[in-house]
Amino acid sequence: MTGTVRTAYLDTAPLREGDTVALVSPAGPGNEESLQRAVGYYESWGLTVKVGTSVLTPHPRAKYLAGPDDARRQDLVDAWLDPEVDAVVAVRGGYGALRLLDGIDWDRMRGAAARRDGRPKLLTGSSDITALHEAFRAHLDLPTLFCPMAGNNVFRDSELIRDDVRRWLFEPWEGRELIGPKTEIMVRGRASGRFTGGNLSLLAAAMGAPEAAVPAPGILFLEDITEEPYRLDGYLTQLRRSGRLAQATGIVLGSWHECGDLDLVHALMREEFGDATVPVLWEQGFGHDPNALSIPLGVDGVLDATGEEPLLTVGVPA
Repeated sequence: MTGTVRTAYLDTAPLREGDTVALVSPAGPGNEESLQRAVGYYESWGLTVKVGTSVLTPHPRAKYLAGPDDARRQDLVDAWLDPEVDAVVAVRGGYGALRLLDGIDWDRMRGAAARRDGRPKLLTGSSDITALHEAFRAHLDLPTLFCPMAGNNVFRDSELIRDDVRRWLFEPWEGRELIGPKTEIMVRGRASGRFTGGNLSLLAAAMGAPEAAVPAPGILFLEDITEEPYRLDGYLTQLRRSGRLAQATGIVLGSWHECGDLDLVHALMREEFGDATVPVLWEQGFGHDPNALSIPLGVDGVLDATGEEPLLTVGVPA
């Protein structure tokens, strides 16, 4: 698959009407109402929907997990290995995806990454699903989509989110612009490279794990929710000391929803990145914003912060 990764989905959309998606819950629990709502969205888009057998299975101890680790892991693996499935869709985040990684046979997953028409399968989800995005980056080298999840209330409440996710699923990615309505240039410059990253606290939690040992050069995306500035400070320190920040050719900061005083978060980020030798954007709009934008990961793009308005584009011009 490696040879096709850099161009995957640039000129061919990830999904077509009639394709099959599998809904799984690798992290936190949902409920029957939110699950059926999620199924309804994807079916209304002309997709066939399969639901993991353990999506609504309660964990015997931990209410914050959508069932035992083995059951959640099996749903994820079974969905990915199913030759009829074109995309594996996380219904929601929460906590728990990181707990699944050590029990996955990545050689088997790699062998099932290509669909019958040769296109790679797609993983979608955000927040805690960052753990899976990172694992797919390190072990499978595949494009994935960091996007709001259909089992969450923001998907229900925001038509912008639903329309944006649908476009990423059914339209080619080449040339798509990612700038949000509040995006500002923090550090000027121009960069190109592979899009990586996601939720800051999940990236920090993975430091020392096998996935973190695989270099991730490129444009690094960071966001978080309900983390006070001192905790964000700690996570950034972990990424800096591990060398992850030094690998970045550019930095894109997303939303910091309910992370305390946003002015203090901004001051922290300016302290961390204000003297950076790579371009940095502030408030790009992806993450946990009520109208969060989707972000493709594992594909190349360009961050241009040299003009009056920033540009963040999928695909690298010839």
